Amino acid sequence: MKHVKKSVLIWYTPREMYELVTTVEDYPRFLPWCDRADILERHPEGVTARIGLAYMGVRHAFTTRNEHLQGESVLVKLVDGPFSLLDGIWQFRPLGEPGEAVRGCKIEFELRYAFASPALEAVISPVFDKVANTFVDSFVKRAEQVYGRR
Repeated sequence: MKHVKKSVLIWYTPREMYELVTTVEDYPRFLPWCDRADILERHPEGVTARIGLAYMGVRHAFTTRNEHLQGESVLVKLVDGPFSLLDGIWQFRPLGEPGEAVRGCKIEFELRYAFASPALEAVISPVFDKVANTFVDSFVKRAEQVYGRR
C-alpha cells in the first residue's frame, strides 16, 4: 500500500478550494493526466464519478464515491478500477481567528492506494505515484487560474 500526505497554506478560502475539488467535471481542463471525468450519480452526500487516467501511454479509469461536507472536506472511496484500495480525504481548514474574515486556508490531502495485481502495480504505479504526488499543486495552480493570483 502507498500513502501520500500533503498540506499547504494558501491565500484562497476553504470554500474556494472545496468548489474546485468538488467540480469533478472540470478535471480534464487542468489535470494533465485526466482525459475524462464523468459524474455517474449525484446523491445527498456528494457524487459518484468516473475518472479517466491517460498519461505516459497508460490508460485506465476508476470510479469513486465522494462524500462532501460542505466547504470543509471531501472523502474519496473506491467503487471500481485497477485498485484493490483507494481512499482519500481533502480537508480545508480556515486560517485566522474566530470572528475574523477568512482570507486563506490550510489544505490537508491524504491518499492511500494499492493495486489489484502485481501486473497493474508494475504498469500503473509509476504513473499514479506521480499523479498522487502532484495533486495538491495542481489544485493550487487551478485556484490561481480561476480566482487570480494572491
